[in-house]
Amino acid sequence: MKLVAIVGSLRKDSYNRHLAATIQERNLDKFDLEILDLRVLPFYNQDEENNPPQSVVDFKRKVNEADGVIIITPEYNWSIPGVLKNALDWLSRVDKVLIGKPVMTAGAATGLMGTIRAQLHIRQILTAMQVKLFPPAGNEILINQASIKFDPESGRLTNEATVQFVDEVIDRFVQFVAE
Repeated sequence: MKLVAIVGSLRKDSYNRHLAATIQERNLDKFDLEILDLRVLPFYNQDEENNPPQSVVDFKRKVNEADGVIIITPEYNWSIPGVLKNALDWLSRVDKVLIGKPVMTAGAATGLMGTIRAQLHIRQILTAMQVKLFPPAGNEILINQASIKFDPESGRLTNEATVQFVDEVIDRFVQFVAE
């Protein structure tokens, strides 16, 4: 199975990037996960949507070829980061590669509420994009207090209860994608 992760943070030591890497490393025997780089995408411009830059063509191809997508986002001002919205705008235009694609959301933040507001907002956006959205009940990866749940040196998620929960949700998402 081929999955892609879209991480809505550009920060080098982003907890959300570390979450994607943790998922990738813990599931090597179950699926291939490619973590896509949003730094390569220019700002969405409708004037270019029918003839986009090669970086956009490559990004959309990788998403299109994937069996499923994991979107991992921080929360900025009760919403998703602009870089993530930009990526979704490119994905939603012309060939609309996310229509019908299995998608799940996740996120980590240092506050007490994790990324609940960002994930609620992204679910509205994804619904408009007609994705096959992974049901949130029991599957919400909302990692709060990330600074104490990730190892500061390796960056990997080390809180055992959280690791176990993430593993269980990822297993359910793999089943969802396979259906």
